[in-house]
Amino acid sequence: MTVPQQVAEGARRLAAGRDPTTARLDAELLAAHLAGISRDRLLLDPPPAMDQAAYDALIARRAAAEPLAHIVGEAEFWSLPIRVSRHVLTPRPDSETLIELALELRGGRSTRTIVDYGTGSGCLLLAGLAEFPAAEGLGIDRSAAAIRVASENAALLGVEGRAAFLIGDWAALEAGKFDLLLCNPPYIEENAELGPGVRDYEPAGALFAGADGLAAYRVVLPLLRRHLAPDGHAVVEIGAGQQAQVTQLAARAGLEPVGARRDLGGHVRALGFSVR
Repeated sequence: MTVPQQVAEGARRLAAGRDPTTARLDAELLAAHLAGISRDRLLLDPPPAMDQAAYDALIARRAAAEPLAHIVGEAEFWSLPIRVSRHVLTPRPDSETLIELALELRGGRSTRTIVDYGTGSGCLLLAGLAEFPAAEGLGIDRSAAAIRVASENAALLGVEGRAAFLIGDWAALEAGKFDLLLCNPPYIEENAELGPGVRDYEPAGALFAGADGLAAYRVVLPLLRRHLAPDGHAVVEIGAGQQAQVTQLAARAGLEPVGARRDLGGHVRALGFSVR
């Protein structure tokens, strides 16, 4: 078969067992990864041949619900290539709303220090550093494996001199004042139904937050007063339908809501806070 025929057959196999809306794209991206070229080049100028056995193995992994990012080793976030592994959440487009809201809130203000609670792959911190070139940042995560991934991403993007990483719990971070605080905490209820691509391949500690999905916010929100500069802003990701509950918890912690951002699905996904 030619490469276009191989891709068409791969897409057919994926569509038979998965959401057909992404089958063709996944098949193309896997082929491009195997060929070591971009998807655009694959479509416009495909190579003369592709190892069928190797391609079949990639298709089989995707058909078994392994995330595409894990198979190819990276995902795009805020137009940045972010390496991922099973030790970190795969960056999602919904989380880009945090950077959008941060840019809105920090418009016209000096932003020289950024902290990222639960940094994972480092995607939020690194996107923040890309948008605020005068800033230095700190990412904190209790997972040593996640910190290794984040550090590697900082080096690959050439900002290792502006990014530091700390293994530890949010509450263990010494008091300091940051202009911008970013946080995508766990916010899924323990008994929530998730697809196998999430539950089987992504770290549970970054997903689940107690019976009501709010346990992490009860820890995070009271810390913000200690870590925000007087004119600083915190931008926090929330789950669909959690806006009212998280806003109430923030009010009890002495925080003022200053903005919100909806994701492509229309759900409020990012909330901004300042210290009262």
